Amino acid sequence: MTEERQHLYFNLIDELLKCPNGQEPEILESKPELIDSGLVQTMLQVATMFAHEGNQDGAQFLFFVARELAKELGLYPEAANPEAANPEAANKE
Repeated sequence: MTEERQHLYFNLIDELLKCPNGQEPEILESKPELIDSGLVQTMLQVATMFAHEGNQDGAQFLFFVARELAKELGLYPEAANPEAANPEAANKE
C-alpha cells in the first residue's frame, strides 16, 4: 500500500467519523475506488488505536463499518447456522 493510498484511506475514515449519522453509505459510495481490503485493514488499525486511547465510541463505530465492508467484500466469513452445521445438537430436546 502506497503512502498516498494510506492518506486517502485516512481522509475517508475522517469523513466517516465526521458525517451525520446515516450518511456513511453515501460517503462510501462516493469513493468506490477506495473500498478494498486495505481500507478495512486501515479502519481496524485506527479503531484499535482509538480503543487504546479511550475513544470507545469511535473504535466501535469503525469496527462496525470495517466488519460490514469486509462482509460486502467477501473477506468476513458468515457464521454458519449452528443447527445446520450440527443436526444432532438440534435434535437434543
